[in-house]
Amino acid sequence: MKPLTITSRLEVYDSIDEVPQDVQDLMQQAIETRDAAYAPYSNFKVGAAIHLDNDEIVVGSNQENASYPSGLCAERTAVYFAGAKYPDTRILKIAISAKSMRHKVVSPVPPCGACRQALVEYEVKQDEPIELYFMGETGKVVKADSVKDLLPLVFDSTCL
Repeated sequence: MKPLTITSRLEVYDSIDEVPQDVQDLMQQAIETRDAAYAPYSNFKVGAAIHLDNDEIVVGSNQENASYPSGLCAERTAVYFAGAKYPDTRILKIAISAKSMRHKVVSPVPPCGACRQALVEYEVKQDEPIELYFMGETGKVVKADSVKDLLPLVFDSTCL
């Protein structure tokens, strides 16, 4: 037996005011998009904003459906749109914000496992890390330098 140690390095900012201005602007777009999410079942709204290397900003919000598996998270809505509209463009940064309609979300909310897998696919495809910033409705903002910091054992085409 040989032990395997996995570590991730994340940065935690006390508020959105502490992150660089370009990230504040990107997060503001995620917040605006979050507030327009269609989440009548979970009452949990998420918005994502993606900054591409062509300086385009692509946004997405979670879209629910009465047939629960048919909905889609904000991160995948945004990244799939970016991949469809700008297939040869690299993703530089993603900002994510979440809000509950039932209580105030003050802790950072990371992407779900399915979104991490979808995001890492694009990171592997472009062979370059994607910065992620995520927060709740207010409070701390967490930065990951790479999707792999949140999904260290990557399932990609080399596994097939």
